[in-house]
Amino acid sequence: MTDHLVKAVADGVRIYAAVTTDLVNEAIRRHGCYPVAAAALGRTMTGALLLAANLKNKEALTVSFDGRGPLGRVVADATPEGSVRGMVGNAKVLLPLNAKGKIDVGGGVGTHGLVTVTRFTGLEAEGASHVEPIRGSAELVDGEIADDLTRYLAVSEQTPSAVGLGVLVAPSRATDGAPANGNTSAAAEDAQTNGDASAADEFIEPCIGAGGFLVQPLPDASEETLAKLEKNVAAVASVSHLVERGLDAKGIIGEVLKGFDVDYLSTTDLAFRCGCSKARISDVLLGLNLGDLQSLVDDGHAEIVCHFCNEKYQFDAEELQAIYNVAKRQRAKK
Repeated sequence: MTDHLVKAVADGVRIYAAVTTDLVNEAIRRHGCYPVAAAALGRTMTGALLLAANLKNKEALTVSFDGRGPLGRVVADATPEGSVRGMVGNAKVLLPLNAKGKIDVGGGVGTHGLVTVTRFTGLEAEGASHVEPIRGSAELVDGEIADDLTRYLAVSEQTPSAVGLGVLVAPSRATDGAPANGNTSAAAEDAQTNGDASAADEFIEPCIGAGGFLVQPLPDASEETLAKLEKNVAAVASVSHLVERGLDAKGIIGEVLKGFDVDYLSTTDLAFRCGCSKARISDVLLGLNLGDLQSLVDDGHAEIVCHFCNEKYQFDAEELQAIYNVAKRQRAKK
């Protein structure tokens, strides 16, 4: 089953649901995520795709979590066309299971900070420099991502919603993405300190089920509809386990809207995609001051890494000199 997102409506309700297992695995592969980071980043990317599903073409959004936890910032960019990319400040965090025996995403993300959603209208890319992105934020609830996005939608966008997100990591070392014992941090730290990448990587596990849903009552929803919806949402099992069992996005919607007459609207393919390229990185280098560029030229080589996809771009002395020359001419014209 490939990753996809389905939009649907029912009596007084709209819902988006997604299966994101493959793109979460791509993020794990690119960033070398340990289970805590895999779950936090996977949930954030899935949540970003669900929020982006309500955007217009050429729009995009960024979801950022900064709770001052050991993971650092967790960020995802998504578009309504189904592209997403993400990054996490520290992908190698290992934590004990939480009190529920699950991955401690809240402990990794932290709770002393904000979730921020930035919407880009698309006009910026068309040269409308006066158009500022639309930004909203809310204080974190528990750092577990889903409840934080639910609060954000209620507080910042005044939209009552229910968000469900899940990432299930292979259980050989983890339960729902958590290390099976709480004493692995020291071993991982020792492996990294000794430069033994293969030993450190033994804590990287694949995702075997990931997905989510975003459901919102419409203004004309009746009290009966609201009560039935609330009961259904409370009864939904772990989304990641639903995906592991083989349910697609329509199947997730069927669980959330059990007893509703559902009208399925559209399906969008999803994938981890990054818009970085050597040309774009070159443009970034052009923005450096001439002194920094000259230092790169003197070094004779530069390796630039994209934080979102971990792709590495190599620049040799000739390329760096060409960039320096262009930057110098640009500044001379000002």
